[in-house]
Amino acid sequence: MPAPELAPPGDPAHDDRARPNVLLLVTDDQGAWAMGSRTPEIRTPTLDRLQREGTTLSQFFCASPVCSPARASIMTGRMPSAHGVHDWIAPEALARTEQPRRQQDPDFLEGLPGADTLGALLARNGYRCGMAGKWHVGSSERAAEGFEYWYAHQLGGGPYYGAPIWEQDSATGRPTSPPTPATEPGYLTDAITEHGLDFLDRGADDDRPFFLQVTWTAPHDPWLGDEHPAELRDLYRDTDFPSIPEPPAHPWFRREHFAGAVAHRQEALTGYCAAVSGVDRSVEALLAHLEERGELEDTLVIFTSDNGFSCGHHGYWGKGNGTWPLNFWEPSITVPFIAAWPGRIPAGQVDERSASATSIYETIAELTGSPPARDPLRAGRSLAPRLLGSEVDGGEDRADAADDPIVIHDEYGAARMIRTGGWKLVLRREGPTELYDLVADPLEETDRSADPSCAVRLRDLTDMMSTWFAGHEREGLSGWETEVDGLGQRAPLHPRPEKGP
Repeated sequence: MPAPELAPPGDPAHDDRARPNVLLLVTDDQGAWAMGSRTPEIRTPTLDRLQREGTTLSQFFCASPVCSPARASIMTGRMPSAHGVHDWIAPEALARTEQPRRQQDPDFLEGLPGADTLGALLARNGYRCGMAGKWHVGSSERAAEGFEYWYAHQLGGGPYYGAPIWEQDSATGRPTSPPTPATEPGYLTDAITEHGLDFLDRGADDDRPFFLQVTWTAPHDPWLGDEHPAELRDLYRDTDFPSIPEPPAHPWFRREHFAGAVAHRQEALTGYCAAVSGVDRSVEALLAHLEERGELEDTLVIFTSDNGFSCGHHGYWGKGNGTWPLNFWEPSITVPFIAAWPGRIPAGQVDERSASATSIYETIAELTGSPPARDPLRAGRSLAPRLLGSEVDGGEDRADAADDPIVIHDEYGAARMIRTGGWKLVLRREGPTELYDLVADPLEETDRSADPSCAVRLRDLTDMMSTWFAGHEREGLSGWETEVDGLGQRAPLHPRPEKGP
């Protein structure tokens, strides 16, 4: 992919001390509720520590309530309708064929004009970049642009023991050539962490700052049986999870997808929470390693998840595709977000204003002083002023000042959401419209879309949503024209050529 056009360097919100290392930690299917600070039964002492030492954004939203499009949006700052990944990428979409790679590979990183990614951005700006774990925005059999180190899951999920990975060349830290399928014999969460530590060790004599992306499959299912080590499951031996609600099943719930969890709630919750605690001890290992090396003080740590998840909340298990029609309820779209950078990001702060995962690209670009590529389709804006505790830059109010209304958008195929001013609207090309007053009805139990007293609000939010998406989608990639059903994307979309003047 040709290098995108760069914006002129600005005045990054950092001083001469900083070209910080960046440790981006991403879990899979972790709802914002799934931390000890929100659900006391869950054992996450390291994440609790990270919250004490950094700033938490308590209302942080994914761009799509399913993994592949959400991850693609983190990497690019674009919405799914601008990068073309609209559902989790099915294994058959990643199967090798005799076609040219760009035709067979739904990885937008190589074929999408004008798109930029975090790995490419930071490599251009002098960073040593590594990835360990789940990729799942296309084929992972070779390193994506910008990454010097690559340990990757072949797919997007599966067993925690015997997981399908690409064999890594120990000399280069990259996949073997030709790529060789393999299985990981150990507990996958620990193996991903160990490869993250390996990347850090390989940079001992390298003066460049690093960007390490550690992307666990946890706490994605499976949860039952012995999928997780006994010492993690034993943490939950004496609880029946009273803080996790168990309302009646919602009529839209795709019960067949989570029959085991419904039938064995206690065991499923034990497995889910054990997986979260496994990630927590992995974060502890990474932070301890950086402390031992004297590098933690110079490292920006960001912890988040690709999408939210419900373990019975709102009457369903799963995320956006845990129901039909696909849903945008709060458990599906809210995810954890913690940022820590000693001496720069205030400790122990909680920012309750809304923010979107599409802002991660712009935020890291600003905090590392890396001029971002110009991309009119990028939807996020930098959160650096909020994280650094300053809403003013150069004497002028920033666009994300405290009194500026914040609008959040989400999409999943031919369904879209707008959330602003305490209201949420969901529109579907085919299917029900939903309108919720989140102030009066935070559990989203009363749909107001047919309420005559809300007709003006419904119209105004519909107009706002239509106008915004018109500027953040590309012809040929728009989800509004797709038939996404939550059962997996089996082929890539291709953008139509842009029209000339």
